Amino acid sequence: MVIVRHCGKVDFLDRLLSVAEYAALGEPDSGFTELVEGRLVTSPSPERRHNKALYAVARQLESQLPDHLEFIQDIDVDLGLVPPGEPGFARRPDLIIALRAAGERSDEEDTMYHADDVVVVVEIVSPGSKRTDYVTKHGEYADAGIPHYWIVDLSEPVSLVACQQAGELGYQDAPAMTGEFAATEPFPVKLDLDRLLS
Repeated sequence: MVIVRHCGKVDFLDRLLSVAEYAALGEPDSGFTELVEGRLVTSPSPERRHNKALYAVARQLESQLPDHLEFIQDIDVDLGLVPPGEPGFARRPDLIIALRAAGERSDEEDTMYHADDVVVVVEIVSPGSKRTDYVTKHGEYADAGIPHYWIVDLSEPVSLVACQQAGELGYQDAPAMTGEFAATEPFPVKLDLDRLLS
């Protein structure tokens, strides 16, 4: 049974949801939801450190993105892991770097982003999300074909694990970087990890 709180009303759903049905629910009153195998997963609103770090990542990325890419925070992505109409998967990453044209299409058609619109997905690890970010979402994002996944861990010292698609093997994870993260793929980028919480 799925319990949905929306606009002060509580609804009970006794079935699994497709991505389209999930999208039709709209925004909940508090926190946010994701869809995992047709089941709603509710998360509390992030804490101050999480939001501060997310803003710092976005601020550092802004001037480094090529013109055909843009970043978007806190938006649903249809992972496309099952055919339409079946119990689906929709995640709401902390930040995505996506094709600008996909954002324009999403606005025009009022549709969700699709996994193949996303070049990089970024998750900021919270105390209650460590296993989800390092294991569950790692597998889902790889299965969805998202080329790059960056996991930012705010435990001291702040670190970033860059995961890159490696064909049938899923993601190949680079060692955790501290201090400065630098990459040439999918575009030249440098992030000062020590400044994410300052």
